[in-house]
Amino acid sequence: MSTPHVAPSLEGLVRSALHRSWWLLLLRGIAAVAFGVLTFVWPQISLLTLILVYGIYAVADGVLALIAAVRGGGFAPRWWLALGGVVSILAGVLAFALPGLTALVLVYLIGFWSIMRGVLEIIGAVRLRKEIANEWSLGAAGVLSVILGLILVFMPGAGAMGLLWLIAAWAVLFGLLLIWVAFRVRKLAKA
Repeated sequence: MSTPHVAPSLEGLVRSALHRSWWLLLLRGIAAVAFGVLTFVWPQISLLTLILVYGIYAVADGVLALIAAVRGGGFAPRWWLALGGVVSILAGVLAFALPGLTALVLVYLIGFWSIMRGVLEIIGAVRLRKEIANEWSLGAAGVLSVILGLILVFMPGAGAMGLLWLIAAWAVLFGLLLIWVAFRVRKLAKA
């Protein structure tokens, strides 16, 4: 006599996915904080170095988002994570392939990338508002990204040092919020 098969609950599936992927959020947050801190530590960084550092960060963020999409655990649907990952990787590859980009093109590249990523983070927060507590932090990270992107797109003539510090501050705040979300997700998954 076999026992009847019971389908897992939606809550169980979400918790399982979150439990498997909390560390990807943590790594993405650490990468963002590291990028921001390095930019603060070396404010006289050259445009080429900024492009390379940005490229490394964008590729790392994209790869981690794609891993989360493949594993099926994250704060957004798989296809949103995959799309965000592909956009990040393409932005990073573009930065490596064309290191002689002008400052204006780099500003627009980072600006549009930040807007796209921010929108994805906000959508993820809205979609998970019933599954996790304090989803506002994920939404806040998305809002910060959108604000940074809009500033860069509509005020590209900002001074290079101000731009570097703005990018660094965004990266640190965004990274800290993702780290906080990662530990909240881990705690929720264990509950």
